[in-house]
Amino acid sequence: MTHPFDKAQSHDCRDAFTQTLEQLGAANPDIVAVCNDSVGSSKLAGFRDRFPERLINVGIAEQNMVGVGAGLANGGKIPFVCAAAPFLTGRALEQIKADVAYSETNVKLVGISSGMAYGELGPTHHSIEDFAWIRALPNVPVIAPADRNETAAVVRWAAAYQGGCFLRLSRVGVPDLLPEDHVFELGKANLLREGADLTIIANGVLTHRAMIAAAFLAQQGISARLLNMASVRPIDQDAIQSAATETGAILTCEEHTIFGGLGSAVAEVVVDNCPVPMTRLGVPGVFAHTASANTLLDDFGMSPEAIAKSAKDLLARKG
Repeated sequence: MTHPFDKAQSHDCRDAFTQTLEQLGAANPDIVAVCNDSVGSSKLAGFRDRFPERLINVGIAEQNMVGVGAGLANGGKIPFVCAAAPFLTGRALEQIKADVAYSETNVKLVGISSGMAYGELGPTHHSIEDFAWIRALPNVPVIAPADRNETAAVVRWAAAYQGGCFLRLSRVGVPDLLPEDHVFELGKANLLREGADLTIIANGVLTHRAMIAAAFLAQQGISARLLNMASVRPIDQDAIQSAATETGAILTCEEHTIFGGLGSAVAEVVVDNCPVPMTRLGVPGVFAHTASANTLLDDFGMSPEAIAKSAKDLLARKG
């Protein structure tokens, strides 16, 4: 069955990633790509064809892949290490900790098909723990862009940034939300909609669903502020504190377990500085079942209608 979000106007963020990487690679010969037999799923065929000597395919060996990336970085290259997010973060977490975070190497980790994008392949292929795993490590910014324009901006930022980082990219198509000339700033949220009654904070594929939910709420006389929080670590503490003090309630939405991800990062700021009622939408501490990615989001209460209902329930708690 076709899901209502499977629309022609939606765009795969992997396309923006590889197009931008090719542009950067044409201008800078130090940019290289490393992958784990995932040229197709990482959409690196164009990069491989243009720069065959600058694509290193290590095979299905994610731990080795991260080590190779660290070695290339130590040799002066700028490696974009690309793999399916569950295997990059799960299988190679020790190497990410030791070879990237602790060693402070200039490795760009790119988790492809994140969240529940591999929906029908089941829990082994879902990546709903990666925010928590990587956010716990020092020296590795964690970023989940909301659309193709933010993805391109994040890739440009990553290439210029001196240090490791983790980019979380979905394969699920999303419409454009940010302008083509968007400039990504690490640790800064984007205000997508003004509001005074509560604040919705989302990132990745959830941002456009939250935007629709905010429009539903407006039709019911509820003014919802919407923040796109692509930067999970570091997080925009000023925007969160302003949201708490000015709107009095915060709802977070993420394609991740509610433990350790965006909602937890926001809650840490709120509880330390400006406690207000909060609701964290996400996967509630279970393994997601098998279904399409969009259906799974609906099933876990993150359709636009369900987000709007959660917002109204939160307002009832606010009083």
